[in-house]
Amino acid sequence: MKPAIVIIDMLNDFILEGAPLECAKGREIIEPINKLIEHGRKKNIPIIFITDSHDPNDREFKIWPPHAVENSKGSEVIDELKPQKGDIIVKKKTYDGFFRTNLDELLKEKKIDTLILTGVCTDICILHTGSSATLLGYNVKVPREGVAALTDEDHEFALKHLENVLKADVDSLDNIINQL
Repeated sequence: MKPAIVIIDMLNDFILEGAPLECAKGREIIEPINKLIEHGRKKNIPIIFITDSHDPNDREFKIWPPHAVENSKGSEVIDELKPQKGDIIVKKKTYDGFFRTNLDELLKEKKIDTLILTGVCTDICILHTGSSATLLGYNVKVPREGVAALTDEDHEFALKHLENVLKADVDSLDNIINQL
């Protein structure tokens, strides 16, 4: 197994109180994600941040309030998880971290075969990125304590879909860390 730790949309516009697309439960996953990152850094596992980076007139804003506009404070990774030197940042324009990005090429270049997906929102960007990862042949692991959604119902739906349909390994953070 050659894993990468992927942190999706842990951005100011999703995590901070009062943010345009505030996912309050996203604040509860900061510590578990930090624990995973810390373990990953000790094992030289690549850390990849996938971040929304929208144009000011993005058509997604017909569905959601404007958020994570490219080069805005809202599009930055929260202070508690700031990328470090050597971390990879992949900017995306939609839910799927693979769609029209260089993520697949980066992973192939590093011979990554397993993605550990964390971040927000479980039923949107985690689910769509996990689906593409699976279809592209990657193994997908999702630590329950490392993902969050706007509602518990949406969170549970997405975890079940990831596990039952996409055959992702949805498990506890500690179990996933022990596999690394």
